[in-house]
Amino acid sequence: MLLSEHFRQGDSSEWINKENFNPSTFRWQEGYGAFSYSRSHIKDVAKYIENQEEHHRKKSFLEEFKLFLEHFEIDYNEQYIFTPLQ
Repeated sequence: MLLSEHFRQGDSSEWINKENFNPSTFRWQEGYGAFSYSRSHIKDVAKYIENQEEHHRKKSFLEEFKLFLEHFEIDYNEQYIFTPLQ
């Protein structure tokens, strides 16, 4: 099962919309990026999430996403990378 299918089958979208976490209706997209880390990296991942807003002031999400793809040695075609919202 694809990760996106797993999330769409669950109640996450309904819960996010019910709790009004998003100013507009939330829906899962077709494409996605998911990266896994070992248990030994939990503290680093938590720190990354806590400081995400700060470091996105220096580097856009798109720039960072491409760096993740390169770091994990994932081949990609630029034409299939999403375009950021304006």
